[in-house]
Amino acid sequence: MELNSVKDSVHGDGVTGSLPTDVDVLIAGAGPTGLTLGIDLARRGVRALLVERQDRLSPGARGTGLQPRTQEVYEDLGLLGAIQAAGAPYPPVALWQDGRITGTHTMVERVAPTPAAPWSDALMVPQFRTVRLLHERLRGLGGSVLLGTELTDFDQDADGVTARLRLPDGAVRTVRAGYLVAADGGRSTVRRALGTTMSGPSLPAGAALLADLRIEGLDRDHWHRWMLPNGGFVMALPLAGTDYFQTLVAAFTEVPDATPEVVHAALARHTHLSPEQLGEVLWSSVYRPRAGMADTFRTGRVFLAGDAAHIHSPAGGQGLNTSVQDAYNLGWKLGQVLKHGAPDTLLDTYEAERRPIAARILETSTRLHTTGSMRRGRDLHQLDIGYPDSPLTRELRTDLPEGALRAGDRAPDAPCHTSDGKPVRLFDTYRGPHFTLLALGGAAVDEAALPADPALLRVVRVGGPAPDLIDTDGHVRAAYGPGPAALLIRPDGYLALAAPDGDATEQVRAALTACLGEPAAQTR
Repeated sequence: MELNSVKDSVHGDGVTGSLPTDVDVLIAGAGPTGLTLGIDLARRGVRALLVERQDRLSPGARGTGLQPRTQEVYEDLGLLGAIQAAGAPYPPVALWQDGRITGTHTMVERVAPTPAAPWSDALMVPQFRTVRLLHERLRGLGGSVLLGTELTDFDQDADGVTARLRLPDGAVRTVRAGYLVAADGGRSTVRRALGTTMSGPSLPAGAALLADLRIEGLDRDHWHRWMLPNGGFVMALPLAGTDYFQTLVAAFTEVPDATPEVVHAALARHTHLSPEQLGEVLWSSVYRPRAGMADTFRTGRVFLAGDAAHIHSPAGGQGLNTSVQDAYNLGWKLGQVLKHGAPDTLLDTYEAERRPIAARILETSTRLHTTGSMRRGRDLHQLDIGYPDSPLTRELRTDLPEGALRAGDRAPDAPCHTSDGKPVRLFDTYRGPHFTLLALGGAAVDEAALPADPALLRVVRVGGPAPDLIDTDGHVRAAYGPGPAALLIRPDGYLALAAPDGDATEQVRAALTACLGEPAAQTR
């Protein structure tokens, strides 16, 4: 069963017949990070080229957990429906002993949705499904991936990056790009070429065997777990939408390789499963714990994102989600610089914002790994991640109550209605590559003094004498406060500015100028 048989090449499967020689952004690596960035740039009209050295999209279930914040990102990028259809909630864990289930428990906490957080549970989606759906979305926006195409080396100067690519036929071609983004994994070729070092905690030595395979006679209503006498364990997760299980054998013994024979032997040795129950091995790998973070995420016109910038233990399901949000943070900033003339200094805020988050996630995943904690609660949902200390964040209100939403926080959702009674979510108004200005409670905002291009800014009035939206049930007030206030929402869904009524228009102009540059922030 070939689950990821995408075979884009320079000459086939819908890709243009010749390799472009000049692009805005070159992305090395077509995993979740590179594909997410490619989608965000494509919808902004930025010319991006994605190259992947493997000859197909990455197989393997790998990271299966999509946290609620990542689901919000995918909703904005237009593929949440497909992602949800391919996934399922995590099942309860069944504990096995002496060939029978001796108990069950919930490992991944279930959380009820709220008006502010409609996607409240981690969603289990095999990574090979995720990358396939990301690729389909990219193709729908006119983008593509060049598989079997390896970035071998590059040079950069003040105006761009010159990269050499080895094509599937062995030929080497040169591409000129305004910027290069390394999304090429934990052993990043680009990071090594830059000479960027990584630092971080040491994880206990060892190895684990990962494999996706068919298992007969094992129910698909549980996430199965066997404890081993030496303190190790085996787990088997039924993968949503497939006939396969993702298995993990952590037996604290050296794993020489990950052949199907080794996978079958390990599972038969450490569980009650017989060799006859163990079928086709779709994908397998040896995992050795690593953790670290690049000392810098930007070197000139080259950026590190995802595993190329930070490597985490899989404990807690944070690595893929953090990587996707790297791309989401960088994408809108590259778009503003390349399409709207924002200053290059805007791109410095990528490292300023994302590196502290990576450090926090690295600490969390390392703690879970070293303690062996299997609990997965709402503290891992990444909804509380924000940028309060970012140079792009301006909180101008005073006397805010404890726990109130502040500039730098994630902008929550809220159900509203239009004046004619049509239901609308705030997330509906945020969706797209633009900034959104929420004018709450009749805040005086002079739209004529702000950019009129809807690709840059959309003004939404909630309440007041001429509202665009009516806070029918008070959910906006509960999430954002009573106002009057002007709240500027960034394209990636974070609150950039919170200004009281009064000189709100000038404050909004100043905040937009910091993000757009003076020319784009001018009225039109």
